[in-house]
Amino acid sequence: MCTEAEKSGELCCKSAGRMVNILSNQLKRRFLVPDDGNELTMLQRHMLHFIIVGSMHQDIFQKDVEAEFQIRKSTATGILQLLEKKGFICRESVERDGRLKRVVPTEKALAMRERVIQSLRCAETQMLQGISREDLDTCMQVLAQMSRNLSCKEQDCKEQECRLT
Repeated sequence: MCTEAEKSGELCCKSAGRMVNILSNQLKRRFLVPDDGNELTMLQRHMLHFIIVGSMHQDIFQKDVEAEFQIRKSTATGILQLLEKKGFICRESVERDGRLKRVVPTEKALAMRERVIQSLRCAETQMLQGISREDLDTCMQVLAQMSRNLSCKEQDCKEQECRLT
């Protein structure tokens, strides 16, 4: 993974940001590969799974999708529009506020629920292969802390930068 030059400078192997970026790129490549001709990328399957399961218990709105996947409004809009165009979801007005649109899985989405779940399980199993429960728990805690660190408000970040230097 590291070249000799990188090892000598210890930049590659010690940079958490670089490792997160490498893993992110690998996940994105995996997400962009449609599975068994069902028209959906991995990210779309994750989102559809969230909508299918979540809508069983409560109304799901675009803001819920944005929060769950930590994505911007424009990204969520684009993916939801594709899912709608492909016939996997529809948007319905809510009685209490006509401006609000609930995201609802269609019969087509519900019919492929098990395949979506199986596909996600396979990807997760492959990613976690050879990792102990203890290591996974530690990794999840560290990643959550990194996410919190990067999610700080702009003012907080400026104050934090001062403390780090």
